[in-house]
Formats: sequence, C-alpha cells, structure tokens
Amino acid sequence: MALPETSVQLYTLAAEFTADMKGSLDKLAAIGLRNVEAFDFVRRPDEIRAALDASGLASPTGHAPLLSDELWTPDGSIPTPAPEVVFEAAAKVGLKTVIDPFVTPERWFTLEGVTDIADRLNVLVDKAAEFGLEVGYHNHAQEFVADFDGQTAYERFVSLTDERVVLELDLYWALVGGQDVPALVSRLGNRLVAVHVKDGIAPASNPFAPGAGEFGSDTLDQRQAGGGDVPLADALRAASALQYAVIEYDNNPGDDVFADIAASYAFLIEGGFAR
Repeated sequence: MALPETSVQLYTLAAEFTADMKGSLDKLAAIGLRNVEAFDFVRRPDEIRAALDASGLASPTGHAPLLSDELWTPDGSIPTPAPEVVFEAAAKVGLKTVIDPFVTPERWFTLEGVTDIADRLNVLVDKAAEFGLEVGYHNHAQEFVADFDGQTAYERFVSLTDERVVLELDLYWALVGGQDVPALVSRLGNRLVAVHVKDGIAPASNPFAPGAGEFGSDTLDQRQAGGGDVPLADALRAASALQYAVIEYDNNPGDDVFADIAASYAFLIEGGFAR
C-alpha cells in the first residue's frame, strides 16, 4: 500500500481559521502539509477555495451534515442544507469525498436507528456521484455502545451500507468506544480510506453511553500523536487502503495549536506512516 497523504481537520483550528483564513492555511503549508479536511464549508465555498488556492493547499475530504437536521459548529448550530447544496459547495471547494461527521447517540442505540442511518447514506451515493463525489461517515464513540448479535452498531452500519460508502475512522474515539483499534482497522479493509490521527488518555467510561451525563471537548485529555493511549502506529500499519491520515484535536493539549499539529505531522512523517 502506498503511504497515505497527511491532512488536518480544520475543526482543530476553528477559531484561528475563522479569524484569519489565509494566514492559518499559510501556517499549515509551512509545516509541510499539502491537504486539509474542510469543515463548515457549505456557507462559504468560494472563500475557502480561494484561500486554499492562495496557500497551495487542497481539501480532498471535508465534513458536512448529511444525516441530521442540524450540525453544531464553533459558531453555533447550522441547519442541514439539502444534499444537492452540500454537494455543489463541495465541488466548488474541490472535495472528492463528503463525510458526515456526527449522528446523535440515541440513533445508534437501536437496530431501527442504525438501519435508518445506513439507508439515508445509501440513498445519497448516486446523487453525490452526479457531482463527481463520494460520501462517507466519521465516527465518535456512540457507535460502539449497542450490540446486535455480537456486532457493534458501527459494524452493523458498515454491513448495511453500499460498498461505495467510504469510512473515516477516528482512532481515538474508537478506543474510547472500547475497540481493539488495529483489529477494527484490519476488519474494515478497503472501505477505510481515511483515519483521524488523534491521541490522548481515554476517559474511564464512554461519555456517549446512556446516563453518562453531559461533557465538553475541553474535558478531554488529548495529547500529541504518540503521547497517549491510542495505538496509532499499529492501527496505521493495519490499514490496507488508506488514502489520508488526518490530524485532529478536539482539545489541543498546548497553547499553540500549530505547534501541536506540527508535532503530530512529525510523528506521521518521521515514523514512515504517511507522506
């Protein structure tokens, strides 16, 4: 397998990106990155595309709501646009893959809910193709709470989706969900085209489980890649068709988010895990 390309999810630097779009992208390019993963791009595709072009960056993947009525962003919740609106914006930015980033926990706790999520995504495959795009899904930890005949809700979802639906596995959240992460990566096989390279100390219990109470990203003990509990090296080696290794922090550990991104980039490049 050719080494995956490095990228960074722009949610990691949402405040900096909102304050200074081009300046933030220039700093990412100076680190050595050539790709980003766009976030909240539907309302400003032309602006983001112009900034990407000016900084010499591309956004082959991006996050946008496809399966929910609204999506939380750092600037407040936004209504979910029609899929055609999402796909048109994605094409303007230059995306190849539109990935739904979050489906609320309760929808993952019943087989009916999981089946509905898969059905909704399957319906979008051909519509996305009309725009030259593919669709995918990004997990947190709620997808690993329910069990259906020995199969997690996440893997049941995978089994119910069209083979053309791609997967982006968040390695940190899979660990928080109690998974043997390298084994899960191996089982996902060629469906897994991207991972979120994220490290940290896993909470004592799944914060998305029923009765867990509310929590915020600022409570998470996340670390630079290689400094936490997540078996990143083994997980990356277990992948068979990975195209993108996407750096992300929900709660960056240091005072300088760009230094934290640079540290995870060095982990990937110097370790020979990505290019």
